[in-house]
Amino acid sequence: MQLRKLGKNGPMVSELSLGCMGMSDFYGTKETRDRKESIATIHAALDAGVNFLNTGDFYGIGHNELLISEALKTRPDKPLISVKFGALRTPSGDFIGYDARPSSVKNFAAHTLTRLGTDVIDIYQPSRVDPNVPIEDTVGAVAELIREGKVRYLGLSEASPENLRRAHKVYPVTALEVEYSLATRVIEKELLQTARELGVSVVAYGVVGRGLLTGTIETKLGVADFRANSPRFQGKNLEANLERVSLLQELAKKKGCSTAQLAIAWVLHKGNDIVPLIGSTRRASLQENLEAQSVKLSAEEIETLDATFPEGTFQGDRYPAHGMQLVVK
Repeated sequence: MQLRKLGKNGPMVSELSLGCMGMSDFYGTKETRDRKESIATIHAALDAGVNFLNTGDFYGIGHNELLISEALKTRPDKPLISVKFGALRTPSGDFIGYDARPSSVKNFAAHTLTRLGTDVIDIYQPSRVDPNVPIEDTVGAVAELIREGKVRYLGLSEASPENLRRAHKVYPVTALEVEYSLATRVIEKELLQTARELGVSVVAYGVVGRGLLTGTIETKLGVADFRANSPRFQGKNLEANLERVSLLQELAKKKGCSTAQLAIAWVLHKGNDIVPLIGSTRRASLQENLEAQSVKLSAEEIETLDATFPEGTFQGDRYPAHGMQLVVK
């Protein structure tokens, strides 16, 4: 496992890192997930050299943090953990808003420290920029936690170039988590350049397009699967998108790798300041995705992929209308 540096002064992390969200939420419920398999998958990732885990305090309403804590209890190796905060949910799981006020930031952090069973959060970041709270206030609260020794590094998620600059003036941002794949290349318009100018690394999620780029997506998704509400995965949009994915399948076949591996390899080749998250929930899927490291792409192959899947190729927004209000567009 090769390592990549997060930010100018950040830690060294595995070039492929593990997103743990799906073990608790969004692609089903925590009740429908195999807890033992999830823990075994985290262990397998650590055995393979992965040293960076990504979670959110609202994934399964705390379930994901508790799951990670349980998985790490018997491990001598202690990976870095990035935690998102800010989303508000009811006991039944409904989303009811967002809160990134300084007092709330510190409250969320206290609960995360307890659930993870640790004294410090490695990377702490608002999951979205709260439109009702100046980014300077939110980041200032995280900076206070850093000075208190409760947080090591500041992160952001789905922040615009303007908000990234404003936050970075308050305290150096180490990593920016944002969706980036052959299906979603919007950060190439301006955000990626801004991050590089400031020395901020990109933690890329959704690198296989929420499963779309694997070529194995179901045409009908269950009600507990959040993709069922995403325009990109509905009706004619999904039909057109799956037809487009068939081109990626052809390229992968020529390359002698899986479609998912080709999609991951493309992100890996986009710069050493980009760390892709793989969202595997099972060991078999984890192994397949980790093998993307061995897929080497020539400049010509990257150019072909770029030309075949430019931004706007895939139909439908990546989130419902209300969700698109808080992400990079």
